[in-house]
Amino acid sequence: MTSRRRALVTGASRGFGAACVEVFAGAGWDVVAASRAPRSGALAGVVNAIWDVTDDDGSALRVALGSAPLDLVVNNAGVGMPGTPLEGLDVTAMLGVLDVNVGGVLRTTRVALPNLRLARSPLVLNITSRLGSIHDQAVGRYRGFGTSYGYRISKAAQNMATVALAQELGPDVRVWAVHPGSLATGMGRSGAGGDPVDAARELLRLAASPEPTSPRFLNLGGGDLPW
Repeated sequence: MTSRRRALVTGASRGFGAACVEVFAGAGWDVVAASRAPRSGALAGVVNAIWDVTDDDGSALRVALGSAPLDLVVNNAGVGMPGTPLEGLDVTAMLGVLDVNVGGVLRTTRVALPNLRLARSPLVLNITSRLGSIHDQAVGRYRGFGTSYGYRISKAAQNMATVALAQELGPDVRVWAVHPGSLATGMGRSGAGGDPVDAARELLRLAASPEPTSPRFLNLGGGDLPW
């Protein structure tokens, strides 16, 4: 009998994270759903962990993970901030965005690492944005989007964290950055129409990929993106 696969999803109480929990659990995975606040409802195979990714004390998440192998981490927890010119930039708030979007990835992966190392072909998926591509930003591809300093800088830094983790943990643990598309969630751009459930289903398919290359920067449902 094949054992059930197991995933950890952060930012699991709403938006894309909640969709990932529902889709993976519906596909027969065991899921550890980590969030700052309790999730509503109960799903078979889902263990909830109340934990903030900015908390250096990962004991609550560690207890939820236990000692079983972990096939997948979805580092989804993230925040944005309003776009303003430099004169109006709140640098302290921007550093708080970095603490969630970058520090959260590192804290979560650190706590999960012993469990990942017990799995056959573990994968870490960092939910990033195409707006974190230094190449595309430098050539002006997203000029006029009005995206904040904090979001762009934090996602570029998250991509570098993906590279650094892949270099340290490879080849045993693969680490990929994934742009999920423009989703209709609380963090989505105005007018975004992407269905987070459809994106979660695509992420489920991606999680089954045997591709050994690490790191990667992927457009979910499409090809690789330039770093």
